[in-house]
Amino acid sequence: MAQVISDRRDVDFVLHEQFRVEALSDADAFKEFDRKTIDMVVTEARALAIKELLPAQRAGDEEGIRFQNGRVQVPECFHRAYRLFREGEWVAMPADPAWGGQGMPKIVSLAASEYFVGANCAFMIYPGLTHSAGRLVETFGTDDQKRLFLKKLYSGEWTGTMLLTEPQAGSDVGALTTSAKRTPDGTYAISGTKIFISAGEHDLTANIVHPVLARIEGAPGGTRGISLFLVPKIWVNDDGTLGEANDVVCTGVERKMGLHATATCSLVLGGKGRCRGTLLGEENKGMRAMFQMMNEARLLVGLQGFAFATTAYLYAVNYARQRIQGKPLLHLKDPTAESVPIIQHPDIRRVLLTMKAYVEGMRSLLYYVSLLSDRITCCGDPEKCAAYQGMIDVLIPIAKGYTTDRAFEVCNWGLQVYGGYGYIREFPMEQLVRDCRITMIYEGTNGIQAMDLLGRKLGMAGGKPVMDLFGEIQKTVRTAKRLPRLEMQAGEVETAVNKLAEVAMHIGAAAMSSKVLGAFAHAYPFMEVAGDVVMAWMLLWRATVAAEALEDPSKKKDAAFYEGQLKSSEFFTQTVLPVTLGKINAILKTNGAAIEISEQAFGG
Repeated sequence: MAQVISDRRDVDFVLHEQFRVEALSDADAFKEFDRKTIDMVVTEARALAIKELLPAQRAGDEEGIRFQNGRVQVPECFHRAYRLFREGEWVAMPADPAWGGQGMPKIVSLAASEYFVGANCAFMIYPGLTHSAGRLVETFGTDDQKRLFLKKLYSGEWTGTMLLTEPQAGSDVGALTTSAKRTPDGTYAISGTKIFISAGEHDLTANIVHPVLARIEGAPGGTRGISLFLVPKIWVNDDGTLGEANDVVCTGVERKMGLHATATCSLVLGGKGRCRGTLLGEENKGMRAMFQMMNEARLLVGLQGFAFATTAYLYAVNYARQRIQGKPLLHLKDPTAESVPIIQHPDIRRVLLTMKAYVEGMRSLLYYVSLLSDRITCCGDPEKCAAYQGMIDVLIPIAKGYTTDRAFEVCNWGLQVYGGYGYIREFPMEQLVRDCRITMIYEGTNGIQAMDLLGRKLGMAGGKPVMDLFGEIQKTVRTAKRLPRLEMQAGEVETAVNKLAEVAMHIGAAAMSSKVLGAFAHAYPFMEVAGDVVMAWMLLWRATVAAEALEDPSKKKDAAFYEGQLKSSEFFTQTVLPVTLGKINAILKTNGAAIEISEQAFGG
């Protein structure tokens, strides 16, 4: 069976027809990225992904990593892939060219990354956080820190990580115990243990740069007293050369359900009292700085989940077209009827259309968040920039939490299409399911994403970002209402967004009252219904573009594709949104059973 990772036709549709991304080239920041250049970037990314990264996916999973004496060896096939990835300057696609980036729009870099992550997510985790670590240096670093680290990170000569999690703290970052002590030379002595560090140790690069959260001795407790430090694996001398090892020791790697080729490390800093770091940004402002990185990282995790989902969907479609099994439903009793491909069976078609709708909606959502970021880069109006950023902030927990939830379901459905073959290693689905599952957990579990949406984002700036988002959805609804084929779907989405606004006000008020515990018991269902409405919006938006394209004789050859967009939207609004409205009604009741039940009543 042919290996597939993404749908180029749909990628082009989102870039050029739904979001008209080439218009970004009107701005000086992106003047070099006209349509021809954008298409070339995506084509080159696709070629590298298929030719080099994809063949290393299964091989890397089977070989895994090797850990010995504090050192990690990645699968052998990853070394060639990483060299080619670096040579193509793919590590920091949207970064400032002055520091070694390509300066491309984030939405274009996301399209390229869709191919890379879909081809080999385990590999992409090694360079994955490097750009984010570099962004921290670029934004908060001193001139010396930028001089020593930035080009090395953006070029991929060195990689970067993010050191937050500790054994006793987990998601409660404020409970960290890693300490930092000022030393006479202006550096800090770092001491502590960090766990679950993706790509925290490996042999792909000569150095690994760790942004580390720690508390300076005497600083306040909780998150208010956390600072951010730059701690390289190998100390970097003032002239940029590598010095001595920096007492950052990998003490073990996790044996995981999936992503077997990615090293998930435990790191001890200062075990011998010789770990040095430099302050990155201001004292006690580490969490504020880290949130910049976390937004980017959470969007990346959403992309990871989505990439697994789109790959699973394409495999499932191809398999369903080839797998001959069962007679047509209308000819079951005909002894002369021949068996047909399973794609002709109604239940398989339902599953595939469910997968298709979610994959298309997720792609548009993730690209839209990146487009908003690009609009901030191009925008000279502070008020508009603030509005774009507000919508990004509201959508991030959905882009991470809701997307990875649905992505895992899509992978499960894909496995189901394969039947028993999906459960065995000879076929691709079991690895996709294994690898996808972590996306619902790391960079903040999806329960935390739901709490973030309710507790921080809903009432942010007096609720303006949420209202701005609702306003954008209503714009799409008004456009769709003018198209006869979409009038009914537009009405369904309008009803859903109005109900979402109602439940948002209800649960937001409850979260500010004595019913706060009951409100947060419903935070996760609220994220789900918000995600459903955003999916419906994206699919309706796509459908409006497709409906107009069907009226254009020059696009007749793509009629099946455009009709498919209308069916995705119709299916979602008619089969998913009614369930969403039921969930909204349940949230409006805000039943307190989950809060009122005694711990003893859970049994066990």
